[in-house]
Amino acid sequence: MSMKKVVDKDLFLTVLNSSSTKREAKSYISRFKPSKLVPENSPNKGSRSAGPKTVENPIKIRHGVNLGNFYGSARAVEDSPVFTQGPIARRVTQPDDHGPLHVALVKLSTPQSLNDATLKGIGLTLCQLNQLGLPAAVVIDCGVPEIKRAGQEVRQWRKFITEQADRVVSAIEASGSTSARRVEGIIGASSGIEEEHKRPNWDAIGLHVTSRESVLGPLRRGTIPVITPIAHSSQSRVFIADADAVLLALTKELAGLPPGLFSPDAPLSALDQARALQRQVSVDRLIILDPAGGIPSEDSLRGGHVFINMEQEYEDIQKELQEKWSLSGPRLESQGQNSTQPIDPEPLTMPSDADQISRHLSNLRLLRQALTILPPSSSALLTTPEEAAISGGLTPGPFQASGVGTRRQRNTLIHNLLTDKPPYSSSLPAGRLGLSSDNNNNNNNNPVTNAVYNKQSNKQSVPATFIKRGLPLTLIPDPRKEPWKPPRPGDPKVTLHDPRIDLSRLVELIEDSFNRKLDINHYLSRVNDRIAGVIIAGEYEGGALLTWETPPGLSSDPNNNTTENEQQWNPRAVPYLDKFAVRKRSQGAGGVADIVFTAMVRGCFPQGVCWRSRKDNPVNKWYFERARGTWKLPDTNWTMFWTTEDVLGDGDLFRDYESICRGVEPSWADNKNVVD
Repeated sequence: MSMKKVVDKDLFLTVLNSSSTKREAKSYISRFKPSKLVPENSPNKGSRSAGPKTVENPIKIRHGVNLGNFYGSARAVEDSPVFTQGPIARRVTQPDDHGPLHVALVKLSTPQSLNDATLKGIGLTLCQLNQLGLPAAVVIDCGVPEIKRAGQEVRQWRKFITEQADRVVSAIEASGSTSARRVEGIIGASSGIEEEHKRPNWDAIGLHVTSRESVLGPLRRGTIPVITPIAHSSQSRVFIADADAVLLALTKELAGLPPGLFSPDAPLSALDQARALQRQVSVDRLIILDPAGGIPSEDSLRGGHVFINMEQEYEDIQKELQEKWSLSGPRLESQGQNSTQPIDPEPLTMPSDADQISRHLSNLRLLRQALTILPPSSSALLTTPEEAAISGGLTPGPFQASGVGTRRQRNTLIHNLLTDKPPYSSSLPAGRLGLSSDNNNNNNNNPVTNAVYNKQSNKQSVPATFIKRGLPLTLIPDPRKEPWKPPRPGDPKVTLHDPRIDLSRLVELIEDSFNRKLDINHYLSRVNDRIAGVIIAGEYEGGALLTWETPPGLSSDPNNNTTENEQQWNPRAVPYLDKFAVRKRSQGAGGVADIVFTAMVRGCFPQGVCWRSRKDNPVNKWYFERARGTWKLPDTNWTMFWTTEDVLGDGDLFRDYESICRGVEPSWADNKNVVD
């Protein structure tokens, strides 16, 4: 079998293993311009009269891998639950021959630590991304020598970087389907390194791209540029630059933000030029391949963050990592930074815990800076080189029936391109991921389980973290300052007339999500005195409203000042999810539902919450995956859900949940609650 056929077969298997749904396939096709995927020998090529191709037609990737009607054949995959309370609006995409070039920027850390097999696996994945419509520019990161090591040793380091870049080029071209080339001399600095004995401030130096076409030219031709972090100062001095600063400079350039654009002296024509540059190229993905892997988390079962909403979580995660770093002791200098021995491509020692945490902090800061520059639709993926090297072939070793239940591994980069999602939902409970406190179940096919093992052995390697700029999240009250607890008599209460809440927009969100009119007066009279808290995503793109409910027969008035009623009411007040709403335009995509649900079950009510939903509600599949338990209430049209542990073992709590879910009175203006 020829190398091209081997590569095409591997791509086909990798796409099969991505488990993307038909909805995700449509989104991928619309994003990456279906007109560019039409076979070259198509009789309608270049003609707009034929109309846009529908997704039911066979899809042919530019380099000849025919996926046929694959996306229409797997009903189980198509039925993968998403949060939607009605049919998703069909997106119609017109062919556009002049759309932007979609690209990914990749940073490959410490290629000198990777063997040839892993590099070839990464090269194959980059070729597959190219075939699927997302060519990548690669920046290699071999580390930065101390500035005092000048002269011969810096020249030696530059030679070493060049050798590593050539290894990456050879690994890409080994697939036989895509060419690659080493690119040097395209990074400039607005100011030089003033003092040779000090490490530079890369932000102050102001790296920028001196030749935009040296990057875009190869990408347009299907060639992958491998960029070395070698920069030229304004004093014509050559030095080894920080790869993070190089990646940030490339991001600014390809995003159409050249140096001096926002200067007060910038002419109006410069802004017009920037808009024109932005129409040429779209940076859809930032990918960091680092042995440190994804961002770790304090959640011992999950091992790490599978998804980060940067707008909401950056400060908390940064603080958590900084606290871990301060407890890890003095940082050990890695070999090559303080050694006077010749550079050895094979590291002699494992990085310390402090080094690992420092890497995580650096990667997190870099991605925050870069995503701030890019449009909200852009995203980032942080994973290990080994994860990026996974192919569509069989997993070595015996078949494992537990956990994932498949012998084929899923390539994180390909899956992310096709779905624009993390490997699994961030709002899923640990029990749905095949995880338990018993780590003796050695399931090598489950990357999440492997992350747990690595963490317990102090070798932190979270397989992947998917990151978006995301949405700001407003929690009223803020559980970090005011934990959500039943109010005691005399305590201030949150109401929907709180100045932090725009009641009209909240009502509009609920009505848009449920496609029903709310009886506002009835709703306020029912919930306004029992609000536990409100969660709002972005500009009311999604939200949740939670209340304190009490079982029948107990006082529901927290302002009753008798000691007996205080003792009776507070211990039995139940947190209840009264409304969970996502705008139609954000249902089924974008992660809004996951962001709101995760904030609710981890930040607001980690001990558990209950809610109900009509038995025929299409969102129930999504709820089933995220609930710890469910119960179809007899003689009603309601299904009860809860995230609390051991509800069935606590008969009183279960009866409280059931009585509350039976007793909550709907507040819809159409008076159709009789069917419930």
